[in-house]
Amino acid sequence: MFSIRKLGAIGRTYRHLNRYHRVLRVLFKYGFNDLVDRLHIDKYLESGLRMINRKPQEQIARFSRAERLRLVFEELGPTFIKLGQLLSTRPDLIPAEYLDELAKLQDDIPPFSIEEVRTIFEEELGRLPEDLFHYFDNEPLAAASIGQVHRARLDNGAQVVIKLLRPEIENVIAVDLEILAHIADLMEQYLEEVQGHRPAAIVQEFARSISREIDFSIELANIQRFARQFEGNPTIHVPAVYPDLSTDRLLVMENVLGIKASQVGDLREQGYDLSLIAERGANLVMEQIFVHGFFHADPHPGNIFILPDNVICYIDFGQMGRLSRKDREDFTDLVLDLVGGGEESRIVSGVLKVTVQLGEVDRESLAQDMGNLMDMYLYRSLGELEAGKILQDLLDLVSRHKLSFKPSFYLMLKTLSTAEGVGLMHDPKLELIRLAKPFMRSIRMDRMHPYRIAEEISQTGSAYLHLFRDLPDELRDILSQLRGGRMRIRFEHRGLQALGSAMDRVSNRIAFAIVLAALIIGSSLIVLSDIPPRWHNIPVIGLIGFVVAGIMGFWLLLSIIRHGRM
Repeated sequence: MFSIRKLGAIGRTYRHLNRYHRVLRVLFKYGFNDLVDRLHIDKYLESGLRMINRKPQEQIARFSRAERLRLVFEELGPTFIKLGQLLSTRPDLIPAEYLDELAKLQDDIPPFSIEEVRTIFEEELGRLPEDLFHYFDNEPLAAASIGQVHRARLDNGAQVVIKLLRPEIENVIAVDLEILAHIADLMEQYLEEVQGHRPAAIVQEFARSISREIDFSIELANIQRFARQFEGNPTIHVPAVYPDLSTDRLLVMENVLGIKASQVGDLREQGYDLSLIAERGANLVMEQIFVHGFFHADPHPGNIFILPDNVICYIDFGQMGRLSRKDREDFTDLVLDLVGGGEESRIVSGVLKVTVQLGEVDRESLAQDMGNLMDMYLYRSLGELEAGKILQDLLDLVSRHKLSFKPSFYLMLKTLSTAEGVGLMHDPKLELIRLAKPFMRSIRMDRMHPYRIAEEISQTGSAYLHLFRDLPDELRDILSQLRGGRMRIRFEHRGLQALGSAMDRVSNRIAFAIVLAALIIGSSLIVLSDIPPRWHNIPVIGLIGFVVAGIMGFWLLLSIIRHGRM
């Protein structure tokens, strides 16, 4: 995972300053001057900042603010595009119009050269492509911001594709992440409206996500695990991988020859059973989430191929989701109670189990809103229920009550909504809730199995045993620290950084003004005393004092005007 450093590293490194100025130029270009001013970035990046043109381009006035944010991310490249795609799955963080706009982000960029491809092969495998493959296509099949794909054929005739990581992409992402971390820290200091969302924690989460995505050895392991959990299932095909030819920057896998799930017309013309494909696809997603807790987190139509006999094949395993058994059980209880008419108090407790509190929660108000949500769906037939709509209403509700789902849940909710959308493309009568119920009920039944009960009793007993065994030593350590005066209580003040910064600025200006006033008074006394040397009968020392005082006065005035405080 990337190690994100603090501001000190940014200020001392040319590559950080150069890239930071580039980020600011793009923000100014698309009219985000207000954001830069509110973050007080000029206080940290004084060098060269005044040279940046702060005037937005005239043609951007026809775009909405959400559209301009998308254009900013697209122009700033891979890291920001991936961040925008992550934010597009987090309705708890940004408004709906921004979600829709960021979901349009594209990262198609020109491919890198065949010479760089050959260099990667030599560095990673010690051999050139023509030495490893019977045939290697020099023209890339696809290119994106993270890497590109080439087709090849092995000596045994197997058709494969090779994913290659873009050269120097790790360094680019590392610099961008440190800049994003700095901006996130400033947001927590100066933007009160986002402090509850913990921007710094979001950047850390994003860093973990993108570091996994650009490590192809992790994708290789994902494919192997995915293949094991569906071993023997004839409705799904998992692409074969070639570990001996793969590294963390290079992945060789089977070239799947099928029809993309988005090409519904072609599927229909060639006699595929679209209703069966929709049902199989939905069941496979349910099995991934509720049975295995390990699921493909980006199942859009371009990442799904349909093979002969209506077999489904996923590609691109860079983004995977994981749910613990407890998370699956808590979410199952919540959904079944929600659509099955459970008690409101139990549903409120279920919501609190799967969310993180960002502020004080009014349980009575939450219970009332959950009751209203149940009234909308409880008395409808399964055919009228849309999983995506229910999940979106649930997301809106928890956001209103200062709650946030755990990151793994957002991936799961996005996957369920996307799977439903893909399924409805093939069969408008698909009922995702009906297909999900057997999986959810199975989870509830498993908890009542004698083996499961015995397992939980054993784990609980073991935990208490370790607690009681370690308790005397822990108490002895605490008493020893108290006796030796080494016990420390740490207080952390939140939300006072902006006030402290403002007070520092005010005190500095007062001190500056006092010095300025003293300089004017001293210069006046020198002039009145007629102390030589003189210039045009005016004492030179006094004149110099007035000039310096004038310069300082204008400097103070410009500083006040620049920060918008008169």
